[in-house]
Amino acid sequence: MSTASAPVEISHVALTVHDLEGMARFYTEALGLNELSASTGARRLGADGHTLVELREDRAARQATGREAGLFHTAFLMPDRPALARWLRHATDGGLQLQGASDHFVSEALYLADPEGNGIEVYADRPRAAWRAPDGSLRMGTERLDLNALVKAADAPWIGAPEGMVVGHVHLQVGDVPQAEAFYTSTLGLPVMARYPGAAFYGSGGYHHHIATNVWNSRGAEVRSYPSTGLAELALAVDAEARAAILAAGGADRMSDPWGTVVSLRPKAEQPRAV
Repeated sequence: MSTASAPVEISHVALTVHDLEGMARFYTEALGLNELSASTGARRLGADGHTLVELREDRAARQATGREAGLFHTAFLMPDRPALARWLRHATDGGLQLQGASDHFVSEALYLADPEGNGIEVYADRPRAAWRAPDGSLRMGTERLDLNALVKAADAPWIGAPEGMVVGHVHLQVGDVPQAEAFYTSTLGLPVMARYPGAAFYGSGGYHHHIATNVWNSRGAEVRSYPSTGLAELALAVDAEARAAILAAGGADRMSDPWGTVVSLRPKAEQPRAV
């Protein structure tokens, strides 16, 4: 279920936080991430030696609101359905408050938030052969997820982030979807895989989406005002050909989308790993 065959995929997200120790504890306990490195004011957390979340402490940062541009959620992709079921049992037993559960046809997804309000999705993909409608179009939607059926797929206790867990996609809040499409398709070269009312989904290498943008809470949002809590950087892992295309289209190794969300490029071979 990995997205590693795609020319562009998610490397990791960096979050600006007020409570570094509390947030690090949440991501290790709730999601089972391992602490890969620690320095003054920062923590890198991940799985399989790969950084998935970087926490940057700034106690003076403005508290971001839910109606401005920035992060909608970070989506952690489990390697298979039993792993998602093990996590669901862990979440239930640990008293984690889920905010939603959806069957998206291409995936099964569970939703929650971290202690500072950053959205989180934990999901598992269905087999790629099931993603397409008879006419060949990507079949995405939102229906109720049968949690009782899912939890029965747990085949062992949860013991932490499983091998192969990655950030599968990142969903962003923006001020205008057409303007977002112009940046994410023209500059980053990610084709639109699907559209919902008020949202667009962009994917690389045939994946259902690596990035999504929506205006559900943020229509008309202006450029972000820093320093603020929330998404500090979206780091993409790109192969050499994809990077060359992005640079030729006017992009850079470090750039900002129209709302000031920082997007950076990392060569796939140089994704942050444990030292």
